[in-house]
Amino acid sequence: MKSLRSTFSLSYESFGVSSPFDPTFKLVTSAFFSPLILATLRLLLAIYSLVTIITVLAFEAVVYHDSKSFLSYFTDLSYIGLVAYFWASSVQTIAFVMRGQNGYPLQSWPRIFQLLHVLLYSTIVVFPIIVTVVFWSLLATPEIFHVRYTAWSNISQHALNSGFALFEILLTHAGPSPWSHLVPGFILLACYLGVAYITYATQGFYTYAFLDPSTEHGFLAAYIIGIAVGYCVVFSIVKGICQLRCRLFPRYSSQQDDSPPEALDEWQDVDRPKDSSTSEA
Repeated sequence: MKSLRSTFSLSYESFGVSSPFDPTFKLVTSAFFSPLILATLRLLLAIYSLVTIITVLAFEAVVYHDSKSFLSYFTDLSYIGLVAYFWASSVQTIAFVMRGQNGYPLQSWPRIFQLLHVLLYSTIVVFPIIVTVVFWSLLATPEIFHVRYTAWSNISQHALNSGFALFEILLTHAGPSPWSHLVPGFILLACYLGVAYITYATQGFYTYAFLDPSTEHGFLAAYIIGIAVGYCVVFSIVKGICQLRCRLFPRYSSQQDDSPPEALDEWQDVDRPKDSSTSEA
């Protein structure tokens, strides 16, 4: 039993779930913002992304009568991941603001939830960038800007999504993700291929034209391999940027709390050696 627990502990450690979990509070802090401002920004992004996904779903259902295919698109699935992450991270950061050095709830939750949180982070800093690159290089047409709704929805889901990811990559202390997170990402991408072909079998269309073997022929394998390689490249670049950020900017420390600066001066005055002339006086 003890060896089994040790094995599970090593597995968690290999996926970036340390014990104790996040002792330096890197998931809820930033080198550029106070925890309160970071919590506010994450909450604003959570609200905007949630409003976006609800609006898109409403238009698909009411205007286009095509809501049944909503979960068939990788764009929508990855955007739902963004919504989930920003709500989760904003709640944890708000809790950290309220509790301070006592930490935030996720630190005391079961390790499986900690693992899911860090895996979710790894997806939201990689998948949106892939979505953006694939959409604007292969799928976008000038017609998307002819209607106000399609212009807004495509900018929100295919451009701002990467902006949200860059916010976490560049302006927070989160990451870098361990190399072991490459594997779950691959599994999710492979599962999406299954979703795409299930959609064709049940609804009669391909969510993305380049997945159609009848038109792409040999290029289909090239597209699939290209996306897999692109995933590895983006993951590596994001990891490198996070590592560079960690070196350039210090992590959160207790010196960033709300204690007044005078406290340090008073401490220094107490411990400062007395001058000999003062003693004689």
